[in-house]
Amino acid sequence: MACRLPSPRPTGETNPVESILSTVLGPDAIALASEEKRVLLSRLVARLAHEVRNPLSSLDIHVQLLQEDLTQPELAMRDRMAGRLNIIRGELKRLEEIVENFLRLSGPSALTLGEVDVRRLLQHVIELVGPEAVSRQIEISVESPSSVRPLLGDAGQLTQAFLNVVLNGLQAVQRQGRVTILVRPAGPEWLGVEVRDSGPGMPPGNRAAVFEPYFTTKEDGTGLGLWIAQQIVAAHGGTIHADNAPEGGAVFTFRLPWQAKEHSHG
Repeated sequence: MACRLPSPRPTGETNPVESILSTVLGPDAIALASEEKRVLLSRLVARLAHEVRNPLSSLDIHVQLLQEDLTQPELAMRDRMAGRLNIIRGELKRLEEIVENFLRLSGPSALTLGEVDVRRLLQHVIELVGPEAVSRQIEISVESPSSVRPLLGDAGQLTQAFLNVVLNGLQAVQRQGRVTILVRPAGPEWLGVEVRDSGPGMPPGNRAAVFEPYFTTKEDGTGLGLWIAQQIVAAHGGTIHADNAPEGGAVFTFRLPWQAKEHSHG
């Protein structure tokens, strides 16, 4: 069988590996020596492989069990197969999400700008995480003056950013605590939003790393939630900062412009 060689890359076209490294690590990554790029890429791929391995292992086990089910009588086989197939579908969905999150490393999608009622958006976020908060016995609330006006932004992406940070807070608290969202104007050009939790806070060495892709201290975490939130906020021309509150717990501070314009931050 003939082997087809890849077509030469046109002069000046960005290597996809360099594109990902530039997005994740900043434009200075392009200037790194080849050996440094290889090390950085190997770390990135190792983290992706770790995320993919668990659902793949689960799929392998349940396919083997399906093969065993096929030797059983028809009625028993039907019930068992239905359960196995549901698990397989769930694991395939998880793999799809892992791949989609990894592909986001090549760059965020464009913003769809419109008027965003942040207070209403945050109430929607609370509704989304409500069942998990109840199951963990965590109180979650929004504190905002009624005078906060809408801002110009992408409602869907901002929902994702706030959701990721709030979920991070719930996971940090674990059980029987609180997550509080504070909304307040931060001058004529900015809106400030703080997400505070009553968890243990962040070790000093982790504060600079929490927004790195695939960085996580949780056994079941993907390490992409906070990174995606930062990318979305940066695309709006804003900032997000992580710190520990003086009274304990972590606080994530958003600073969003009232009039967002798409920003390049790769």
